[in-house]
Amino acid sequence: MTTQNTHKDKIGFQRIIAAFGVILFIGKIIAWKLTNSDAVFSDAMESIVNVISAFMGLYSLHLAAKPKDEDHPYGHGKVEFVTSGIEGALIAIAGLMIIYEGVHSLIVGKTLSKLDIGIWIIAATAVINYLLGYISIKKGERENSLVLVSSGKHLQSDTITTLGVVASLIIVYFTKIFWLDSVVALAFGFYIISVGYKIVRKSLSGIMDEQDPEILHQIIKILEENRRTEWIDVHNMKIQQFGANLHIDAHITLPWYYSLRDAHNEMEKMILLLANNIKRNIEFNFHMDDCKPVSCTVCQIQNCPVREKDFIKRVEWTSENVTSVDKHCAE
Repeated sequence: MTTQNTHKDKIGFQRIIAAFGVILFIGKIIAWKLTNSDAVFSDAMESIVNVISAFMGLYSLHLAAKPKDEDHPYGHGKVEFVTSGIEGALIAIAGLMIIYEGVHSLIVGKTLSKLDIGIWIIAATAVINYLLGYISIKKGERENSLVLVSSGKHLQSDTITTLGVVASLIIVYFTKIFWLDSVVALAFGFYIISVGYKIVRKSLSGIMDEQDPEILHQIIKILEENRRTEWIDVHNMKIQQFGANLHIDAHITLPWYYSLRDAHNEMEKMILLLANNIKRNIEFNFHMDDCKPVSCTVCQIQNCPVREKDFIKRVEWTSENVTSVDKHCAE
């Protein structure tokens, strides 16, 4: 599937999420009117966040799909981090709303009605939400879309809250202990806040270009397992994420006596190795360094015609030395 088709596919799925968000919100409002339950009302208010987040995600996917231009030389992919962060904040606010309503009910008290009908309506929304969330997360992980993953987690967190509401309604229905409804809502309100915090934290790390240990480990593993003797070292590596795309900066140390063509061919081999083994769009900015006398201590080229120092040991590439600004040496 081409990149353009992948974007269209993600946008189409996000439209489905947005449409279902509106339908489920209407269903929860009906359930709230029937039951007069504060827990159901809180769940309905969280669905407003679902709807807003779904349309924000749709907008960000449209924007992220736009090609690079003069004002955005790296593309528009980082908008996914922004909208995902806003979504996480909205999730946390929904959690606070649930806590507020729960505390209010405990203090004031409230009588519920038509709980049987409300239970069936809310339970149906929970099932639909979970299935949509599961599909969204899997699709987002497969296509490296933070928006779809965030939307999926939001839908599943909403499912857990909704199930809590269903459980409280069932208990209250049989026991007539109305304050239990509020206690369950409080517990899941705190859970929702924690989910929102995690999404915000991940979004901020992307905006701030925080190093992703998993991606870095994957790249180093590929290089180490397919390492060529001509690649004396790789250092000063930096990785940026722009939505589903990666930008990799690095310095590669090559024999100083190589012609420009030979050195460029070696660099191209490293670039192709990574491009063929990482299932993401990658933009490379590699810098070729010439080897220094100190590089001889780690250089594995046999019968080097210009070696100035003895080979001491092979340096295994790790997260620490590949990201270091200095060339590798054994001294």
